[in-house]
Amino acid sequence: MNAEPADQIRLLDVQALDVRLSQLAHKRRTLPEHAEIQTLEADLAQLRDLLVAAQTEESDTAREQTKAEQDVDQVRQRAARDQQRLDSGAVTSPRDLENLQHEIVSLAKRQGDLEDVVLEIMERRESAQERARELTGRVESVEAKLTDAATRRDNAVAELDQEVASLTKEREVVSASVPADLMKLYEKLRVQQGGVGAARLHQRRCEGCRLELNITEVNDVRAAAPDQVLRCENCGRILVRTPDSGL
Repeated sequence: MNAEPADQIRLLDVQALDVRLSQLAHKRRTLPEHAEIQTLEADLAQLRDLLVAAQTEESDTAREQTKAEQDVDQVRQRAARDQQRLDSGAVTSPRDLENLQHEIVSLAKRQGDLEDVVLEIMERRESAQERARELTGRVESVEAKLTDAATRRDNAVAELDQEVASLTKEREVVSASVPADLMKLYEKLRVQQGGVGAARLHQRRCEGCRLELNITEVNDVRAAAPDQVLRCENCGRILVRTPDSGL
C-alpha cells in the first residue's frame, strides 16, 4: 500500500486523538466518585435497614406498652372496686372479708409486677427511639454525602464528555483527510493491537512495541519509497517515518 508521507503523518495525528479518547474513556469509567458512590450506597442501604429495624422495634414496644398499661389499669380498677367494697362495710362475713383482703393484697402485688413490666418496656422503647433518632441522623448525613458525590461525579462526567465531543469532531476532520484505504488498514490494526494501529519510527525504535529495529530492518526502511506504507516487523503496526526516525 502506498500513501503520501503527509497522509501517513496525519495518521499519527489520528492515532494521538484515539489514544486521548481512550484515556478519557478510561478516566470516565474510573472516576473516584464512582467507587465513593458505590460505598456510600452500600452504607446507606445498611443504615436504612437498621433504621427500619429500630422503627419497627419502637412500634412493637409502643403496642406492647399500651397493652401492659391496659393490664395495669384493669388490675388497678379491680383493686379499687374491692377496696370500695371493703370500705363500704357491705361485706360482713369474716371469710368473705378475709378473701377480699387477700385479693386486694394479691392485686397490689400483681399491679406492682405489671408496673415493673411497663417500666421495662418503656426503657426498651426509649432505647429504640434513641437508636432510631441516631440512625435517622446518620442516614441524613450519608444521603448528603451521596448527593455531593453524585454532583461531583456528574460535573466530572459532563466535563469529560465535552472534551470527548470536541476531540471526536477533530478526529472526524483529520481522518477525513487520510486516504480511505489507509484509514481502513489503521482501524483494523487498531482493533487488533489494543488501540494502537500506527506508530512513529523514532531513533530506529518503533514507538508501538518499543523495540529497536535491527540493521536489516533499518536498511529495508531506508530502501523503501517515501510513499510506501511500512509495517513494523515485530508488532505489525503501521510504521510512520519522520525526520526523527534516525535513518
